[in-house]
Amino acid sequence: MKIRDVGNITIVTPKGYLTGGDETEELEQSIKGLIDKGSKNLIINLAETQHLNSTALGVLISANTNYVRRGGQMKLCSVDKRIENIFVITKLSLVFDVYPNEEQAIASFAEREKV
Repeated sequence: MKIRDVGNITIVTPKGYLTGGDETEELEQSIKGLIDKGSKNLIINLAETQHLNSTALGVLISANTNYVRRGGQMKLCSVDKRIENIFVITKLSLVFDVYPNEEQAIASFAEREKV
């Protein structure tokens, strides 16, 4: 998993299969650490994620709730078609802001600043 900052935005890029094992735990702990540090803007880049299950979805939903509750934002980008289908079927596409790529997700934070 890669974590990096672009200005005041943190980008987390998990790799592989998020199916409730160590990799999902690592993602959850990384996000909790960012929240503890006061992070307000998070992008989860799913370009290198091939699959996620209900446990991983729960981690993403919880993270999104935490960010919104604290006045922040969490966005997803580069979502694989199969994962995107899961979001549509579960109606999570209504919960998450999803962008085609990282650049557009980053730009969307700037849009909010103007409002």
